[in-house]
Amino acid sequence: MVKQKKHDDFQGIQGLTDTHAHLIMLKKRGFDMHGYLTRLFAAGFGGIIDVGVDAGDLPGRLRAFESFENIRFSAGIWPSAGAVAGRVKAVSLLEQEIRKAPAGRVIALGECGLDRYRNKAGEAGIAGERELFELQLDLARRLHLPVIIHSRDAAAETLDILRRYPDVCGVIHCFSYGPAEARKFLDAGYCLSFAGNLTYRNAQDLRDALMCTPLDRMVFETDSPNLAPQRFRGETAHPAMVAETFQAACELLHIKPAVLAASCAAAGCPRRGFTCFLR
Repeated sequence: MVKQKKHDDFQGIQGLTDTHAHLIMLKKRGFDMHGYLTRLFAAGFGGIIDVGVDAGDLPGRLRAFESFENIRFSAGIWPSAGAVAGRVKAVSLLEQEIRKAPAGRVIALGECGLDRYRNKAGEAGIAGERELFELQLDLARRLHLPVIIHSRDAAAETLDILRRYPDVCGVIHCFSYGPAEARKFLDAGYCLSFAGNLTYRNAQDLRDALMCTPLDRMVFETDSPNLAPQRFRGETAHPAMVAETFQAACELLHIKPAVLAASCAAAGCPRRGFTCFLR
């Protein structure tokens, strides 16, 4: 069992939201999720968006965590080789699972998108990966849901596809580009979500991107169990660590935490349905 902090060890978390976490993955790493989440919310944590990566993973996540009022869910398909190969059936299943979910609990579609770090340009399946992405954007449009976009080493390609769906909007999760790309995604109507990599020593471009992002267009995430902030690198990330990234952003922006927290509460509160992402 993973050793976890007691709720009175959580510093600076009051009212914060982790807009992107994979709670089932934390459970698989040995976290006592019920105990952890109970302590976390008792300490005043604002909420979590539990994010899907597979077409059929939503029912299990709902069973595990829907008893927590401050957790909302997304459902989407990450572009794995298997998902790309079976993309049409996968998106059909995804739609069925979203439509069967309890009203108000699924507030976004994703994560979905393009990954040129793992899926290299020129490799077989790239056209299928794009189609999988577009099928999900079309589904989001039909279901009137904002999208959570995964884009790694694929900024221009991602933007090109997103611009074909001007009536769909959402957030670029774990934003990992520089200020030029930030402005383009912002111009396309998207919010930007910053994760623990904002604190990494070699992430100056990312910090510059934060500096050019309006307060009401930025949110924060952990991408738990991945991307623990610099001070915790090598550890398993968990939702409370969003406070570390949030505090780093406050210092970079030279603003008080209460000011940034108020903007982020409007942009990424799961209980309000992510409505600020619909721009």
